Amino acid sequence: MTQNSAKALDEQVDVLVVGAGLSGLYILYCLRQRGLKARAFEAGSGVGGTWYWNRYPGARVDVESTQYSYHFSDELVREWQWTEKFAAQPELLRYVNYVADRFDLRRDIKFDTRVTAAVFDDESNLWTLRTDKGDVARARYCIMATGSLSMPYRPPFPGLEDFKGDWYHTARWPHEEVDFSGKRVGIVGTGSTGIQAIPVVAAQARHLTVFQRTPNYTAPARNRPLEPGEQAAFNARHGEWREEVRHTFAAMTGFAPPTKYPHEDSAEQRRAYLEARWAEGGMPQSLIASYLGVPVDEDANRAVADFVRDKIREIVKDPEVAEKLCPPVDLPIGAKRPPIDTDYYETFNRDNVTLVDVRKAPIERLTADGLQTTEGHYELDAIIFATG
Repeated sequence: MTQNSAKALDEQVDVLVVGAGLSGLYILYCLRQRGLKARAFEAGSGVGGTWYWNRYPGARVDVESTQYSYHFSDELVREWQWTEKFAAQPELLRYVNYVADRFDLRRDIKFDTRVTAAVFDDESNLWTLRTDKGDVARARYCIMATGSLSMPYRPPFPGLEDFKGDWYHTARWPHEEVDFSGKRVGIVGTGSTGIQAIPVVAAQARHLTVFQRTPNYTAPARNRPLEPGEQAAFNARHGEWREEVRHTFAAMTGFAPPTKYPHEDSAEQRRAYLEARWAEGGMPQSLIASYLGVPVDEDANRAVADFVRDKIREIVKDPEVAEKLCPPVDLPIGAKRPPIDTDYYETFNRDNVTLVDVRKAPIERLTADGLQTTEGHYELDAIIFATG
């Protein structure tokens, strides 16, 4: 039975869990395995966390699907068949729902319920949680499974209430499909969500204007359907894989670990090696882990970062646009998690895409029919905030 928000709870359990995303579901499973009584509260109407809220165009995982999944159950690993190397949001959400049903986890979750207060009492050694639905729940332990990026950020640009078009946020995307055909669309932000959404929206919109503050390093995903037998091969050595990831960079497999520093190769050798990594694509760690020292040594980092900047200049036909897309030399690659993409840089070769540097010309406000920067006005029918 799934808990709904119609009846307020007043109960005491062993453990209270806030959030029913990937970690919240696993916590519930583990607690139940240990014979503990638990209750979870979830603000959304369903399980999934990240994949419940983030439904924007192009949303997909950047870790291989077979690895970005639960591994506590060999039976579950064998039962679920992934369709792509990097699964898209709809498939990921189906997977999380399958897990919730497979292990009957919904009966301990109350949905559409936001925790508003959590107080610990020293005398009783109990946590008391209160919710916006009037629930009062007590437990010895409280586990926050809310993730570090669960609250969307929308820049406080004035004038949003004046804008006559539609506006969206990637972290709170509508559940129904959004059609941008024939529309002039603006997207604010070129982080991980913007990089995924921009190529998809550009292929649909009449015109797309991208408002970029800080250019980002990104590498091609080279996503593809999983070949017949690939997952079966992974499943066959699942136990070995679980042991392997304990000793790998970022607890992932799929790319060769580095064995030398960039300066140990000639310029030609280094270029050829990085070109091979680029052509192979895949997880973002493939470039950061291409050579020893990239995360911590300035010269090693610069060698890889310069390669990515050269690739941008090679892919993007307009030299001025290419330079706008190049991350500055004082921004190390890997200083934040680099995304992977499908045709991101290539998208800026389209005639219907414009790139605006808002570090040079900051956004001043939204207007009734668009967006105003210090250097000009852009008429828009829809605005997407990809701002985290």
